[in-house]
Amino acid sequence: MNLAIAFILVPLAGALLIPFFKVNGKGIAAFTLLFINALISGYLAVQSLQGDVISFSFPGSYVTGDIPVRIDALSGWFMLIINLVFVTGGFYGLFYMKAYKEQRNNLTLHSIIFLFQHAAIVSVCVIQNSFVFLIAWEILALASFLLIIFEHEHIATLKAGINYLIQAHFSIIFLMIGFIWVASKTGSYDFAAITAYSASIPVSASFMLFIFFFIAFAIKAGFVPFHTWLPYAHPAAPSHVSGMMSGVIIKIGIFGILRMLLVVKTDLTSVGYLILIVSLISGLYGVMLAIIQHNLKKLLAYHSIENIGIIGIGIGIGCIGIGTGNQVLSTLGFAGALLHTLNHSLFKSLLFYTAGNVYQATHTMDIEKLGGLIKKMPQTAALFLIAAIAICGIPPFNGFVSEFIIYTGLYNWLSDATLVSLLAAIFSTAGLALIGGLAMLCFTKAFGVVFLGTARCELPHSCKEVPFLQLLPMYILAGIIILIGLFPMVFIDLLSKPVGLFTGSIPLALNQSQVNAFNAIQPVSLAAWILILLIISIFTIRKFALHHRKIETGPTWGCGYVAPTSKIQYTASSFVRTYSKLFAPFLSMGKHEDEIHGVLPSEGKYHTHPYDEVEKLLIDGPLKLNKSFMSRFLFLNNGKLQFYILYGVLFILAVISLPVIYENIYSFIEFLKQL
Repeated sequence: MNLAIAFILVPLAGALLIPFFKVNGKGIAAFTLLFINALISGYLAVQSLQGDVISFSFPGSYVTGDIPVRIDALSGWFMLIINLVFVTGGFYGLFYMKAYKEQRNNLTLHSIIFLFQHAAIVSVCVIQNSFVFLIAWEILALASFLLIIFEHEHIATLKAGINYLIQAHFSIIFLMIGFIWVASKTGSYDFAAITAYSASIPVSASFMLFIFFFIAFAIKAGFVPFHTWLPYAHPAAPSHVSGMMSGVIIKIGIFGILRMLLVVKTDLTSVGYLILIVSLISGLYGVMLAIIQHNLKKLLAYHSIENIGIIGIGIGIGCIGIGTGNQVLSTLGFAGALLHTLNHSLFKSLLFYTAGNVYQATHTMDIEKLGGLIKKMPQTAALFLIAAIAICGIPPFNGFVSEFIIYTGLYNWLSDATLVSLLAAIFSTAGLALIGGLAMLCFTKAFGVVFLGTARCELPHSCKEVPFLQLLPMYILAGIIILIGLFPMVFIDLLSKPVGLFTGSIPLALNQSQVNAFNAIQPVSLAAWILILLIISIFTIRKFALHHRKIETGPTWGCGYVAPTSKIQYTASSFVRTYSKLFAPFLSMGKHEDEIHGVLPSEGKYHTHPYDEVEKLLIDGPLKLNKSFMSRFLFLNNGKLQFYILYGVLFILAVISLPVIYENIYSFIEFLKQL
């Protein structure tokens, strides 16, 4: 408990001390305090993963009662992920934010809010009181909003932040409905009351209770159709904030869903199919939209939706495994989901940091204006490539390991499935394979257009690699990505306790089928690494063999064209043109082109503008209807003072008369009942 009190005091100390530091010291002070809190929470997390459940209570108020805190293996797993991403992101941010050192006040607020965001997200993982949980959830939402709008002088950034804040509060509304429902029936805000109440009501009612919680957390996680805030918030925020939002903020939605699966007692088979369907749609829709994006950070944001879908597929088949008594399926599903949660945090935060390097070097995120950066930023290009290979699920990196576990679960499901579950397993396997294939197309485009070839436009300044210290946290993330690919069983063993919360036992000790399923990963990973080492050996031998020979380099053969230009390269749009035409019924692509006239035509232009059909349907449509409805009352806003005074008088009369009218109606109804 003393450690927990220290954890709370650290951000408060930051709020008091950071304003007095000089500009260069604010970030260092914030990172130091963050590191202290990461050590405190990390120590407790490691204890929980070793099997110790840490429970204690804080004295609360008359409203909340005592505030229980519980750190189990699930909390511990997410706390370690949170700390890893925040520490690396905070260190990267020390150098990324140097470009904004003239904004002293903004940096002060940014540094303080950074600490409160970390404290709030860790608190969400351990608090077991629904009232206090909502407070921590609200602090997290407000802190994220303030970090997103750091560059608030840009209208687009403000819009993205407000969009996030509004949708975050829709999440809070659904959380409140679920918590108030239980509290009104039990008189308790404790999570234990949710478990007891859901077990005592009909399955249909408990399923509906879970739906409220699922929608609340699905908004934060970015499941389709609750994802529309995410492609705007990620590009608007500074890159280290984008990395943390994709790495851990949306993962807290996954944590909430997993926590409610443990807390709410309902039909897990139905819940599993629901999550599986939503996740398949999210994964496919996210990657389909990512492919056609021109903004690099927006492309990465849509890939967050795709990977949330992959995590959801694992959770879905895990729930179905528990509901149907298939322990191998449940273990593989939850193990794959939890490991992919870690993996996505690693490679997606690395991708956002590399995108931040590109932005600082070029001052643009428009893929169509980039090219040839591998020559000027070779380390950033190599790190981006590692993360891109990992996110595509290609061996031997970490993304392959978690996706392989989920694939193994789906194949296991096929062996003893009924007709309905057989169809679900087939479509899920095909969907996951299609997600992986489209992801490879997308990152081939992103890496090829941004880093290969030649520059597509002249930059107004020189472009160079960022300092090594800014690259250091990125190398740490890349190292962990490689380690998981090299030694997958070490990290899978760490999942024994978290997965055991769902399956009821230690996963690797269940039966030989499970042991074989997990052990199949190692040979595939080793084979891929042997291939890589073989390729490196061949290039090494070649280098020594040609050491004393003169090697001449020259321009690439231009097929007889003597006036090469960067315009003959593939653009991001032309690279995926076949895909865009094939999936045109599912995509919204605005086009703008200049018609070419005459024998010697002037310069022509062609632009495409991708848009989200779900956003058009669920956000733009209702907003237009609301605007149309409210415009009918514009006559009330006529600019005449006497009318405004009249409105005030009418409002006061309404406030006074409505209770009297209500009382008379109630008395009349009682009179009718007596008759």
